[in-house]
Amino acid sequence: MYDSEGNPDKGQLVELYAPLVKRIAFHLMAKLPSSVNIDDLMQNGMIGLLDAVDRYEDGAAQFETYASQRIRGAMLDGLREDDWMPRSLRRDMRRVEAAVQTLEQRFGRAPNETELAGEIGVPLPEYQQILQEARGHQLVYFEDFKSGEDEDFFEHHVVDQDADPLGLLEDADFRRALVSAIGALPEREQLVMSLYYDEELNLREIGEVLGVTESRVCQLHSQAVARLRANVFGEGAPAPAKRRGRPPRSKG
Repeated sequence: MYDSEGNPDKGQLVELYAPLVKRIAFHLMAKLPSSVNIDDLMQNGMIGLLDAVDRYEDGAAQFETYASQRIRGAMLDGLREDDWMPRSLRRDMRRVEAAVQTLEQRFGRAPNETELAGEIGVPLPEYQQILQEARGHQLVYFEDFKSGEDEDFFEHHVVDQDADPLGLLEDADFRRALVSAIGALPEREQLVMSLYYDEELNLREIGEVLGVTESRVCQLHSQAVARLRANVFGEGAPAPAKRRGRPPRSKG
């Protein structure tokens, strides 16, 4: 990876780590609504990779670790500039979460899709479309710590691993509630969560494992997250710790 003068060969680094851009883009897509274009995400990621190659100082850190941060940051910066986030996304999923809570209390079990669609008053295909479009629905939002919707989407929906959600996940009561909620998920939704978060497969790869389309994996993921949020943040669940101040922006 070095040229004749002993400097990092930038061309070889870009060629070698271009697949890293694709991997980060596909993994990030599951955390973003379906309106996001994967090609735009990868284009911004390549800008981040080129920036990493230009700025990298040998010995400061492993290049892949450094490049991953720059690639991810460039992708999120591009998304911030596009300002595409539909406000209806969170409203729709709040309705689903409320339906999950209501039906679990009524039936004493996890409700299926048909029952959830009926509870929120829409046909099954429309309910599944809501799940598909709500691909950006996540387990922990910063709005769980603070009311209001005036904060940047990416500050509480996608990144910032040093901020309060990590502290929440480290809380013993919360961990127990989360483990219990995951154990109560339908088997296929448990598998989707395991393959995505533990095995770090992207949605297309999970679809190949399950023998379903990528769109169906999106639906299962969104529904699983809605169930977990309903159980972990719903009535009777451990309350989130009080948020202290505004988290720092994720640094590209």
